[in-house]
Amino acid sequence: MTLIETIARMRAAHLMVRDAKEWDGLATGLLEAYAAKDEDLVEQLQSPFLQSWRTVTRYVLRDTFDQAGILVGEPSDPWGIAVLTTNGRSAEPLLCLADRAELQGAGTPNVDGRRLMTFSEVMTHYSECLEPLFAKQSA
Repeated sequence: MTLIETIARMRAAHLMVRDAKEWDGLATGLLEAYAAKDEDLVEQLQSPFLQSWRTVTRYVLRDTFDQAGILVGEPSDPWGIAVLTTNGRSAEPLLCLADRAELQGAGTPNVDGRRLMTFSEVMTHYSECLEPLFAKQSA
């Protein structure tokens, strides 16, 4: 399985579960709850939001990652999707920007000093995380 095939399947699997507007809607609802400092609503929305992303990766994409020789482990970051490992290399796609410098002046509600990404941004970041895992294959 190539990087391009894996990325295409990854994107299709997420869009099979929800379209991009629905994924973005989940993030928006969570951000609004954080901005309103509504801890009950945050608690109600955060777990299903994280679990949705993690479930697609762990279960829907199981065969795709198995074919690519990538092991899927539990995330180590609270906003991580999974830890992906192959050939001694690991990557952890996140659902938010962890770089606080990018948040300065952004004016966007954030979670734990991070900005939740849109569906498109997560897909780009996820793809970038996969690239080093395929580096040995293409060398």
